[in-house]
Amino acid sequence: MATTPPVCDFGWYAPDFTLRATDGRLLSLTDVRGPRGTLIMFICNHCPYVLAVIDRITRDARDLAALGIGTAAICSNDADSYPADSFDNMARMARAWDLPFPYLHDADQTVARAWGASCTPDFFGLDAGGGLQYRGRLDASGRNPAPEGAPRELYEAMKLVAETGLGPREQVPSMGCSIKWRAA
Repeated sequence: MATTPPVCDFGWYAPDFTLRATDGRLLSLTDVRGPRGTLIMFICNHCPYVLAVIDRITRDARDLAALGIGTAAICSNDADSYPADSFDNMARMARAWDLPFPYLHDADQTVARAWGASCTPDFFGLDAGGGLQYRGRLDASGRNPAPEGAPRELYEAMKLVAETGLGPREQVPSMGCSIKWRAA
């Protein structure tokens, strides 16, 4: 089911985490932080919204790294109910997609809950101090890629964060599949 996250809560501070990456390392928010900001995105392996834009996500992450923005992705979906999102499949997808950032596993979903993540993809653009400055979409894509030449909303927002420490005041929320929560 498609869902839309809330609008940006400017200045909200991201809680720290330590999660296992698909390469076996344990990484914290501090480990993935960039000197000019950080992009944390909640994605998964099977979501059609993610699959439609994974090439653009990797392109933007590479371009943002050159601006001093650190990036990581987190998969928080219940892998028991959605085996496509298992850790082993995450590792396969990280290799297949040639991800230029760590892909982290939130097996118990505590990070997604602490961050208030609601869908895949869900983007959290932080300033250098860890305050939220962007909670918008990648671009005009939905279940299908946006047309060629569509504005790079996430990239431009994070470029602004890298340059000024502030995100754009006007943001269009992301849309994607709901996080697949474990039964209580």
